[in-house]
Amino acid sequence: MKFRVSRREFLGGLGVVAAATATSSVPAYALFEPLLYPPMDLAYFDKPIAGARPEIRIGYAAITWGDKERQALEDISSLGYRGIQFRANAIKDFQPAELRDLLQQHQLTMVALSSGDVHVDRALEAQDIALHTAHAKFLHDVGGLYLQVIDQEPRKQAITAADYKQLGHLITEIGKRTADLGIKLGYHNHLNSLSEHPEGLDRLLNASDPRYVKLELDIAHYQAGGDDPAKAIEKYGERLLFLHIKDLGDPGPNPEDPKNAENFLELGRGKVDLPAVFAALHKIKFRGWAVVELDHEPDKSKT
Repeated sequence: MKFRVSRREFLGGLGVVAAATATSSVPAYALFEPLLYPPMDLAYFDKPIAGARPEIRIGYAAITWGDKERQALEDISSLGYRGIQFRANAIKDFQPAELRDLLQQHQLTMVALSSGDVHVDRALEAQDIALHTAHAKFLHDVGGLYLQVIDQEPRKQAITAADYKQLGHLITEIGKRTADLGIKLGYHNHLNSLSEHPEGLDRLLNASDPRYVKLELDIAHYQAGGDDPAKAIEKYGERLLFLHIKDLGDPGPNPEDPKNAENFLELGRGKVDLPAVFAALHKIKFRGWAVVELDHEPDKSKT
């Protein structure tokens, strides 16, 4: 039997689906009690604190709305979310003061700015550093928290140890400059990148300085790359800055397509064990943001 779900119904129910605990030992009330929105700036709590209770804030990424950032802001706020992530195109669409005022009016924290790609090519190093430092300045002026970067699709030739070393160096240098602005840098693990598979993410994080480079863990990309995101949360807990919460379906029919595995779905419609993810966050006493992300609408007829 087919059913239709509106955008509002879908978004409004995401938090409930994400925290479902039918197969988890963590009760739902423990995941979404009033401490979900503590009256404090969680930029100071980007890693577990011994003895402290977990405090998970749920935000939503504006990417689902495409270029309609203003509509995304209205919808996300009206549904009760308290955090939002924008892509870098927000920089050309808003002046910092304007966006800061809109966020305040809608009681939203700008959790992160998706700053775009960094590159292994040494010839692009200075350009990359300048670009992402400028993006961090915009984020600072808006009053946002974190800058997110990803790396480009790997080159045709095999990835080498030198590639990990160079990219680790680059994101460390960017992280030093964003830190000077009070902005923490999060590296986004991603399919078709040096961090596509768990061992690649390990090598890249080991090649970067943990003082300046944190992990923005995308649970669906991590699972598509071959491992369990709940285990990744426990493994990288000390370095975990924030998360992308999304679900994943089966790969497409064309294995030659670089995006074949990127079958991202509404929460609860895929195969990511969401209760296990939230249980792991509670186990490490994570205090910070989990941003729900859906790259695009899988079926526009249902919205």
